[in-house]
Amino acid sequence: MRPLRTMGHTALATLLALPLILAAQVGSPQPAAASDNGLALRPAMGWSSWSFVRRWPTEAKIKAQADALVSSGLKDHGYVYVNLDDFYQKCDANGFVVDQYGRWAVDQATFPSGIKALADYIHAKGLKFGFYVTPGIAKNAVTQNTPVEGTPYRARDIADTTRQEKNYNCKNMYYLDYSKPGAQEFVNSWARQFADWGVDYLKIDGVGSHDIPDVRAWDKALRASGRPITYALSNNLNIADAPTWRQLANSWRTQGDVECYCGPGSNGSGFPLTSWAKITSRFGSASAWQPYAGPGGWNDLDSLQIGNGDQVGLTADQRRSHLTLWAMAASPLLIGTDLTALTATDTAMLANDRLIAVNQDGVAARRIVDATPRQVWAKRQPGGDHIVALFNTGTSGNQTVSVTWSQIGLTGPATLTDLWSGQSAGQSATGFSATLRPGETRLIRVTPGSGGSVRYEAEGARYTAGSTVDSNHGGFSGTGFVNTPNAAGAYVEWSVASPVARTATLTFRYANGTTADRPMDVSVNGSVVAAGRSFGPTGAWTGWTDVTLTVPLTAGTNTIRTTATTGNGAPNLDHLEVG
Repeated sequence: MRPLRTMGHTALATLLALPLILAAQVGSPQPAAASDNGLALRPAMGWSSWSFVRRWPTEAKIKAQADALVSSGLKDHGYVYVNLDDFYQKCDANGFVVDQYGRWAVDQATFPSGIKALADYIHAKGLKFGFYVTPGIAKNAVTQNTPVEGTPYRARDIADTTRQEKNYNCKNMYYLDYSKPGAQEFVNSWARQFADWGVDYLKIDGVGSHDIPDVRAWDKALRASGRPITYALSNNLNIADAPTWRQLANSWRTQGDVECYCGPGSNGSGFPLTSWAKITSRFGSASAWQPYAGPGGWNDLDSLQIGNGDQVGLTADQRRSHLTLWAMAASPLLIGTDLTALTATDTAMLANDRLIAVNQDGVAARRIVDATPRQVWAKRQPGGDHIVALFNTGTSGNQTVSVTWSQIGLTGPATLTDLWSGQSAGQSATGFSATLRPGETRLIRVTPGSGGSVRYEAEGARYTAGSTVDSNHGGFSGTGFVNTPNAAGAYVEWSVASPVARTATLTFRYANGTTADRPMDVSVNGSVVAAGRSFGPTGAWTGWTDVTLTVPLTAGTNTIRTTATTGNGAPNLDHLEVG
């Protein structure tokens, strides 16, 4: 492979200044409402202690990793979080040692300066500090009946001692009973302590569906803490509760740990850190969770096991595929390896600004080919380009992996760029194909050429409340069509990118199985360009046809909306093509 050439931090910053909207993707359902705490507009980037440091963190080790994040140059590429995970606490025979208000005490033997001093050290380097907690209240707090700071309540007033919360270190954590006064105040006091210490990112671990009251309580507490703290949930969360996780938090772990726990040390520590099977298991979950990712909330595939060469348990090809999937899925990029021993090959991977820009564009890709071991993923960026990733997830034998432009919603010619190398990959009128080694990937930027059209599926658009994405009438493209309520004002709205101001052709594909017209107003950027445009009967709900009109577009992102003007509502809408 040719040496990697990165575009530099200034160019990356310019790329990332693009509007952070969810571009309408082929076949992407409208995401659930995101947390409105104003944080995590892009996936977090940085380093986390668990994968390499594991159960033995110390103040000196965390400082050394922060130093290396800066000296390696990775900070300048956007990796800014230094996250201290579990095992910083002090335990006795009954679980966590607690302070005077029932909160975990930090082990002074390993963190002699305290957490605030550590956060101050990290902040002084222009970095951000992440911390860790699990739900509940410690047994020692209940035994000592410690007061809840600033209230008349005590630990025994708020603990449910009939149930023990999951905890991976000192254990002995009771549930909090949020029906009791003082429970929320206890969590508030802990969040205030973290804010006072300078925490910028908080991971709450051991979370399950039964912990939704805790997740909600911590969300309230962090908002009231007086400090912006990015809020992450872990691990292996239930996808059935995805709308709740997205409403309350900024990221959520979609599976268990990516670490293999197959090293020679205690509890499986040491190298290797992971395995290819652990990475490939993420393809399925990334696809299932894709609809829930977007600015404010991200599907977390767990730490990046890149940095220390082949000894992490992955070949160079597999490590590039690992980073490619995380980038396409818009997962947080939290390195888990030893930053004090980075290899040149892996530093080049992690510092590839083209890959970082794919991760930071605010769009989670959709899987469009799943023919194990051949995988193809695609997304459309806010600027109008398509990003396509091809994978051979097998462990033996080359595979030829292909994609057609119609599969990604593009017609006409396109210019291709290999994003790993930065080199031109030529032009193609119909698609792209590559023969890949076992574990290899190819990541390409597809820039539509003149004379082509771009398809925006209706199910990837925004639509009026009460609409559904259905698939009970055949002949549609993508994964379904949008069926809006039968009411005046029902709408479907697309975000359409245009590189320049121009006149464009809009083609709406629809079906109207009734005998009555279902007219709609068509507006561009809030101005009606076609009032009461006819969407007449098509003979059957499987009888798809087109309505075409010419409209002006501005340079940048344009909003195109169709709005029903009668009580019959809108027809079923399949897609919009922009030429």
